[in-house]
Amino acid sequence: MTADEKAIRDVVDLWMSASKKGDVATVLDLMTEDVIFMVPGHAPFGKSAFREAAEANKQMRVEGHAEVLEVEVLGNRAWLRNRLEITVTPPDGEAKHRSGHTLTILRRDEDGRWRLMRDANLVV
Repeated sequence: MTADEKAIRDVVDLWMSASKKGDVATVLDLMTEDVIFMVPGHAPFGKSAFREAAEANKQMRVEGHAEVLEVEVLGNRAWLRNRLEITVTPPDGEAKHRSGHTLTILRRDEDGRWRLMRDANLVV
């Protein structure tokens, strides 16, 4: 495994652990400013919409696992294919389990860090 592949896998691990802790700031720092998310049933959205939704749902408990299936690095761009298992539990509600795949494009920014740039999330 190359250093870039490891760094990208570390991004996925940090995203999952920060999500579990409700650490929105860390998750936001893992994204480029021009990030675009594509999820079933919604129009594509960017970082500000992600921030608003994350802040509105901070009381939710998130547990999950990400299995990185493929990573390909092409210069300062990379893509990864992931399988996610997520359980979201509201403070006074029933847990909802979701699973599926993602296809994510990352960019190595000027500071040398890999960040999510585009994310097609098929978790339902």
